[in-house]
Amino acid sequence: MEDREIVALYWARDERALSETDAKYGAFCRAVALDLLSVREDAEECVNDAYHAAWRSMPEERPDKLRAWLGRVVRNLSVDRWRRNRRQKRYAGMETLLSELDDCVPSAENVERTVEAAELGRAIDTWLRTLRADDATLFLRRYWNGTPLQTLAEERSVAPNKLAQRMYRLRLSLKDALEKEGYAL
Repeated sequence: MEDREIVALYWARDERALSETDAKYGAFCRAVALDLLSVREDAEECVNDAYHAAWRSMPEERPDKLRAWLGRVVRNLSVDRWRRNRRQKRYAGMETLLSELDDCVPSAENVERTVEAAELGRAIDTWLRTLRADDATLFLRRYWNGTPLQTLAEERSVAPNKLAQRMYRLRLSLKDALEKEGYAL
């Protein structure tokens, strides 16, 4: 079923929208949540919460790309869940993932940086567009979806150390691009 047909089901308040969404994008949504959370039950709950959010918000929104929209919702819910669980000391993996970006992305703790968040997002988006498609996809899968480095290495049939070096070079490139934009790191 096409995205526009699924969105139309949401607009018609037809419960088949949920089963069609799960059939088409369930595996993708679960993968995004599981990569960030590492606990299947928590990932499944985030996916279910995303479907509930889709049911509630679809009358106001009509996303062109349902996969991207759902991915963003699942990711945001998963990061929120991770933060709640982190306070309870349940996850260590995401801490490592975020610490890798500390050297090239400004801290959100500073109020002034918070105001510049939209501009920072545009600067990162501009930088991503300068990359080869494979590098941009790799960067987004690692730092947006939270896909483990080992998984990415296996998919590309390269050694994890080699891929780690590539990720390091991408982070350095991002750091340089942001510094040229005037961001103090």
